[in-house]
Amino acid sequence: MESIDLLVLRTARDWLAAGERVLLVTVARTWGSSPRPVGSMMALRNDGRVAGSVSGGCIEDDLIHRHTTAHGGDGLPEALPALVQYGISADEAHRFGLPCGGTLELVLEFMPSLSSLERLLARLDAGSLARRILDLNSGQVTVEGASTPERFLFNGRRMVNTLGPGYRMLLIGAGALAEYVATMALFNGFKVTICDPRAQYLDAWSVEGVERARGMPDDVVRAFSPDLRTCIIALSHDPRLDDLALLEALQSPAFYIGAIGSRRNSQSRRERLIEHFGETEASLRRLRGPIGIYIGSKTPPEIAVSVMAEVLAAKNDVSLPDELSVSQAKHARDPLRFTPALSRRERGPFGVNG
Repeated sequence: MESIDLLVLRTARDWLAAGERVLLVTVARTWGSSPRPVGSMMALRNDGRVAGSVSGGCIEDDLIHRHTTAHGGDGLPEALPALVQYGISADEAHRFGLPCGGTLELVLEFMPSLSSLERLLARLDAGSLARRILDLNSGQVTVEGASTPERFLFNGRRMVNTLGPGYRMLLIGAGALAEYVATMALFNGFKVTICDPRAQYLDAWSVEGVERARGMPDDVVRAFSPDLRTCIIALSHDPRLDDLALLEALQSPAFYIGAIGSRRNSQSRRERLIEHFGETEASLRRLRGPIGIYIGSKTPPEIAVSVMAEVLAAKNDVSLPDELSVSQAKHARDPLRFTPALSRRERGPFGVNG
């Protein structure tokens, strides 16, 4: 499934190419609570069709009404970009369904340049980062390359939105849990790759839209060239596969690196990587395990919800409280059940994520 940003840009491009009149709307600033983050976009066609969103629906309805009934029903005049705010007063916030105290400032681009959208999409489709710069004084749009992801910027007259490439997920181990995680990742706009050198697992894979990699996981991780929009999750329960992939992943800037396993299994993995591969507590600081947030998950689909929630929190730069950690939550509920000092022989088989 394509990311919402790409869907909006691609739809606006197609509408413009077909001769339709289009309004491109971007969330530029927010105060208080807001339904959508800055940089979120929607495209509005002169007949009321919409792609994307900037709120929960009420603001979209108002924009549709304003810009399809303006100018005698012709709507969407060719004009310089404009700013509009919603939710300034409590009454207006209530009217538009905004949270208490929430205010949105939107940038409206009337008939955005088709050629600039084509240049932008060409870069994104090639897997490159692209910076879209809008000068509100002139309406001029500049598209240029970017080396690293950047935060959305807006100073009142200049808007800079760094886009693409899309977020990617590499899963190690093509088991049942991986199928649920992959399905959820696809719905959240991730491009997903599954790696498993075991033919009996990979040949049974049933989730459409996922790329398959049959090589050894460490080789696949290297070839994957993880970047700041990549997450890597080891789900095979086989240290011969998971450990090598994780070691390679830790050399990358991936925003999320984790492995399934019980608290004992996770502790055992850390000891293995330190004892046999020269890692340190400092170098393993980015390695998550047990992965997920604590929701009492037991089944593969429940565990997938837990894992995907933690991935999305990391993606959105949200720090989760310690109480949501699987390790912390389970220790609080049963502090005597897990003792890291147990020998490997006493630790038993691999667990799930507790």
